[in-house]
Amino acid sequence: MNWGAKIVLVFVVFVTGILFMVFKSYNQKTDLVTTDYYAKELQYQEKIDEMKRVQALSAPVKFEVKGSELIIMFPKDFSGKLLTGEVVLYYPADKNKDVKENFSIQDEPLKIAIPSKNRGLHWLQLSWKEGDITYYFEKKFFI
Repeated sequence: MNWGAKIVLVFVVFVTGILFMVFKSYNQKTDLVTTDYYAKELQYQEKIDEMKRVQALSAPVKFEVKGSELIIMFPKDFSGKLLTGEVVLYYPADKNKDVKENFSIQDEPLKIAIPSKNRGLHWLQLSWKEGDITYYFEKKFFI
């Protein structure tokens, strides 16, 4: 094989590789975290303030996975107080596997059912309100 044929062969392999990468990237599923990301970005200072309130509590928010259930324990600061809010288990790989529930509890742990198909990285996004004060807690974890 002469050097001209080798150059053509390398060029054909290169073009085939590029076309394969274009085909794979075109078929790659990409979900936005949220469709209204710009509006949420403008309101992010409120989230920062809510996270600082959580850090100022006497103890951190604790959570654990037991079987197919996520159990969230709030600090003793909220004993005897009604907590209302929303918990989101954000699954970055597939928005169809996100779990979102509203809750209202008092002096008990929050229990969220986790579907068996949801294995992998999750973001626990917990926002709640006690009286007029709002709180926000976020943590990444693996199931």
